[in-house]
Amino acid sequence: MITLFYQAALIILAFVTLLWIWSVFIKNVSIVDIFWGFGFVVINTFYVFNSGELNARKILILTLVSIWGLRLAIHLAFRNIGKGEDFRYKEFRKNYGAKRYWWFSFFQTFLLQGALIMIVSLPLLGINASTSNGTLNVLDYIGIVVWLIGFTFEAGGDFQLARFKSNLKNKGEVLNKGFWKYTRHPNYFGDSAVWWAYAIFSIAAGSYWQIIGSIIMTLLIIKISGVSLLEKTLKETKPHYRDYIQKTNSFFPWFPKK
Repeated sequence: MITLFYQAALIILAFVTLLWIWSVFIKNVSIVDIFWGFGFVVINTFYVFNSGELNARKILILTLVSIWGLRLAIHLAFRNIGKGEDFRYKEFRKNYGAKRYWWFSFFQTFLLQGALIMIVSLPLLGINASTSNGTLNVLDYIGIVVWLIGFTFEAGGDFQLARFKSNLKNKGEVLNKGFWKYTRHPNYFGDSAVWWAYAIFSIAAGSYWQIIGSIIMTLLIIKISGVSLLEKTLKETKPHYRDYIQKTNSFFPWFPKK
C-alpha cells in the first residue's frame, strides 16, 4: 500500500509541476482549480489498475470517481476559462509581487494542492489496496445511496447557480430556490457527501483509518476554503444575504425557517 501511495504521489507531482510551468507562461494560477477534480480521477485510475485484479467494488469506484471528477473539472473549465485569473490569486500576486510570485505559487498553490489530493484520496487507496474479494455488501449499497444524494446536490446546485448568474437581472441578488432553498451551499454539502460515500466504501473494503481523507475534505469545505471563506465575501457583496442566512441552513439541507 505504501509503495502504491508513493508511486501515485510522483504522478501527481509531475502533473502539478507541468501545470505550474504552464501557469507561469500564461500568468494565470487559476488553472490549478480545474485540475482538482481531474487529479482524483488520475490517482484513482492508477490505484485501480495497479493494485491487483479488478473486482466489483473497484469497477464501481472507478465509475463513480470518474463521473464525479470529470463533471467537476468540466464545470470549472467552463466557469473559469476566458475569465482571467481568480481574484484570490490576483491578491496573492499583488501581495508577493509579480517577480516573486511565479516561483512562490509552485509551493503555495500547486504543490499544496497536490499534497491535499494525496491526503484526501486516502479512502480511494483504502478501497483499491484492500485484500477483500471486492464483493459488494450492505455498506456498499449505502455508499451508493449517499453518493447519489451528494452528486445530485453538487451537480444540481452548480447547474442552478450557473443558470442564475447567466441572467444579468440577478446581479447582486441571492439564489434561494431549488437546492439553494434548503441549504446555502448545496454544492459544498454534495461534495462532502460524495467523499463520505467513498469513506463508506473504504470501510466496506475493510480499510478504516483511510477515512481520515474524507474528514479532512469536510473540514476544508466547511472551515477553510469553502463555506466560511465564501460566506465572508457574500455578506459584504450581497445586501440580501444576511436575510438569507436567517432563513436557510448553512450546510446540511433542511426546510427554510419562517
